[in-house]
Amino acid sequence: MMSAEPIIYILIFVAVLMLVEGIYLTVFGKSISLNNRVNRRLDLLEKGAAREQVMEQLRKEMSQHAKFKGFPLYSILSQKAQKANIAFTPPQLIMLMVGLMGVAFVGLTVGTETEPPIRAAISVAMGIGGIYVWVNNKAKKRMAMLEEQLPDAVELMVRSLRVGHPFNAAIQIVAREVPDPLGTEMGFIADESAYGRDVGEALKALAERVDMQDLRFLAVAVTIQATSGGNLAEILDGLAKVIRARFKLFRRVKAITAEAKWSGTFLSAFPVVALVMINIIKPNYYDEVIDTPAFIPACLIVAAFLIVNVFVMKMLVNIKV
Repeated sequence: MMSAEPIIYILIFVAVLMLVEGIYLTVFGKSISLNNRVNRRLDLLEKGAAREQVMEQLRKEMSQHAKFKGFPLYSILSQKAQKANIAFTPPQLIMLMVGLMGVAFVGLTVGTETEPPIRAAISVAMGIGGIYVWVNNKAKKRMAMLEEQLPDAVELMVRSLRVGHPFNAAIQIVAREVPDPLGTEMGFIADESAYGRDVGEALKALAERVDMQDLRFLAVAVTIQATSGGNLAEILDGLAKVIRARFKLFRRVKAITAEAKWSGTFLSAFPVVALVMINIIKPNYYDEVIDTPAFIPACLIVAAFLIVNVFVMKMLVNIKV
């Protein structure tokens, strides 16, 4: 007789991820999505919010996750949530974790016959893991879009400078023309500079917050030009070429290592998939050895090797550009 419990576990976890995304879009609307042509800052301004209110809201969202790095449960999420610029506050994310644990527990109770302590443990893992996977995916997507948008944004600054606009005006043009995520970030920098903050410092703060090397280059270039002078348009034009070349090199390295990454993923996932399929096709396969003293230690050793394998495979294909 085939056991459907592994499939139920997978379906419940997928439902948890979809529930998080649905709640996020319901609370903040489509303006929080990264694929909108009009960036979130402009959308908030068009809805009638004052410039100061938009600045305050964006500043709160950008800095709220860094303040909770010392919180025990939230420390595993703070850096990823900061890069993803999750609009949920840290307490809201923690409450969402607890709520997802409850949803997962109800789903496991209805769909499986697992013992209550095991259901509780799996529910906790699904609640925390679901939020982590969702935030991690958001962070990866946002960082990839920032890296892709930056060369075009710098070239737009160069064209603006060459026709006579000051650098602050060039930043404002980028904020109007570039979609999220970079459009909102540049708009926030433009608003800060309008209220007296140094643009170089604002760019450096952005680079440190998202931990992006190309933005650090831009911040350094702007700061050096402001202190020692020079043709900023030519400096940024050279910087745009360097950033685009690094981006092309990164894509090439990604293509070269794609086969190794998929091989590592296959080798890491195959034992787990095989275990699930054995449990589905023949649930009593391990009945003859499950009560032996060596069964649990052997399972722990295999699990440890699988975990080590994942980290080793990542180290082998993690090439810095």
